[in-house]
Amino acid sequence: MTWLPAISSHAQRIDILLGGLLVVSLAVLGLVFGLMFLNVIRFRKGSRMQPGHEVTEHKNWRFEIGWTSVTLIVFFGLFVWAARLYVVGFQPPSDAIQIYVTGKQWMWKVQYPGGQREINALHVPAGRPVQLLMTSEDVIHDFSIPALRIKHDVLPGRYQSLWFTAITTGTFRFYCTQFCGIGHSRMTGMLMVLDRAAYADWLDHTPASGSLAAKGEVLFIRNGCSGCHVSSRYAPDATDNSRAPSMAGLYGSQVILADGSATRVDSAFLHDAIVNPPEWRRAGYTTQMPSFRSVLSEDEVAALVAYLQTLSPSIPSGRSPGVTAGQEGN
Repeated sequence: MTWLPAISSHAQRIDILLGGLLVVSLAVLGLVFGLMFLNVIRFRKGSRMQPGHEVTEHKNWRFEIGWTSVTLIVFFGLFVWAARLYVVGFQPPSDAIQIYVTGKQWMWKVQYPGGQREINALHVPAGRPVQLLMTSEDVIHDFSIPALRIKHDVLPGRYQSLWFTAITTGTFRFYCTQFCGIGHSRMTGMLMVLDRAAYADWLDHTPASGSLAAKGEVLFIRNGCSGCHVSSRYAPDATDNSRAPSMAGLYGSQVILADGSATRVDSAFLHDAIVNPPEWRRAGYTTQMPSFRSVLSEDEVAALVAYLQTLSPSIPSGRSPGVTAGQEGN
């Protein structure tokens, strides 16, 4: 029997958590069945404690309260531990490489910041945080990499995010773990974890027709976005106009929506604002932005999101989607 490899520190922590849960569960199971077996022996046929015989009632409240309280505290501790691991999985470091993953019956399409593309394959550098921005073009899928102990539903028209730092080089399989049609069993791929030099070399020798951000800039102009939204690239001295908010510095900022709620502008926000603008309309603007859900493909929306990120000067260079292939691997 071979154990499933754990190629990240997160995977190792998940294994420890599951091991702890297994040990505690077995301990509680042993206690319950032990008490049951003890009562079977004590109240067996012929025992003086069988029904009809006088039995002195004796109840130890301290014992009952004690073991109930201890198991409650232990399981609550496991819950807090698991919740913390879950939350950390959705808080990527600021220097994480962003890679776009799109599910489609029945394949995984992968886009890199430098414009490289793959199908059913994912190349990442060892020792470098990687954030996956995932969406679906059709039905609900589920992206799972068992060696990293990560999985998440991939929903149509929405971004889901996961991040990891692989610490072991090698080739590992990933899957769709949500039944999505007759070709579901074939919706698998390979994760290739390379050392940083090999990853930079792979990026440099993989064909790319322009960076993802450069494609997004073309789409920004072609679809008329620049007619309403000001960007520093076209109007350096402008901040906002009367029709729509400026894109300069928008990514990473806090904004107030029309319903009065405040939210942080991240990749998921930009994606949803493009495909479902009424739900994410900014306060102070009355112009109704049209939806681009049926106009742009998910690949094109990913390019637009990548471009809009480059308009925020506060984004670290290691995370910027506009860096070249060679820079990304350093």
